[in-house]
Amino acid sequence: MTRAAARRAGQEQKEPAELAVLRGWLRGRKTAAVSMAAAEGRRATYPYLAERASAAGTRYVVSACTLRQALDGRLPTLRTTVAFARATGADEATARRLWAAADRAVNPPRERPAPHVPGRFTTRAGLARAMNRIRDTAPDTTLRAIARLAGPGLCASTLSRLLAGKQFPTAVQLTAFAVVCQAGDEATAALLAGHRRVLNGPPPPPFYPCAVVELAEERRQRDEAARPWLAKPEPDWYDQQLRDEEEAAFQRVAREAEALGDDAEQRTGPGGGPGSVGGLKGVVAGRFRVGHGP
Repeated sequence: MTRAAARRAGQEQKEPAELAVLRGWLRGRKTAAVSMAAAEGRRATYPYLAERASAAGTRYVVSACTLRQALDGRLPTLRTTVAFARATGADEATARRLWAAADRAVNPPRERPAPHVPGRFTTRAGLARAMNRIRDTAPDTTLRAIARLAGPGLCASTLSRLLAGKQFPTAVQLTAFAVVCQAGDEATAALLAGHRRVLNGPPPPPFYPCAVVELAEERRQRDEAARPWLAKPEPDWYDQQLRDEEEAAFQRVAREAEALGDDAEQRTGPGGGPGSVGGLKGVVAGRFRVGHGP
């Protein structure tokens, strides 16, 4: 046995039985097309089969090379299998059934993990992380597939922004996302509850009676700390010296006025008027105050 034959034998041993059945059916249909081609005076070549497939009304034009590759050991596409059936006059339903069985064997469905149930979150970033975790456990994780099943309210671009945390979802969008991902009732309820927490913001701090006393004490301490800054500043030494000199001068003039008042009282006698002691003192003090300031 040559090396190429051994390689082909090894591939045949590893390939699924459903793929071998499909390839055997395709080869049998090509053999059956020999009699049809002979009746038309032609040979059952791949170009002949491609011509018949195109004349049978296939959706896309199928080339002879594509039909030849359907028998090389790999799984052909469904379109190629149906075109092969139309070119050889076979039953299309049988072709679709054999191809579906071979596709399940070659490409088994992904084992879906258990649906993710988000925990408690209160931020937009937490909501985006929860949505990504639910997407990872969806039957189909591609954005286009999720958007197609969700409908027009959740396109692929919008879904991409929601999962990246660049846009905040509405409750309707979040519900549609959970339904498409088959998250389940528990995960959907957790998503909507977290969505409400994010919208409402953080809860207010708990209130207790001692808080009033603590707030009052804090306010008192702040007032005491600010009181030195609010008090009237003390005058400097120069201003204080001027005030002391003015006060000494006033007292000296007041004593002189009092002495003059006593002399005048001895000459004019007691009584009111400008010559009285009280009137003289008031005039002198008033003039001094006006001239020297307060």
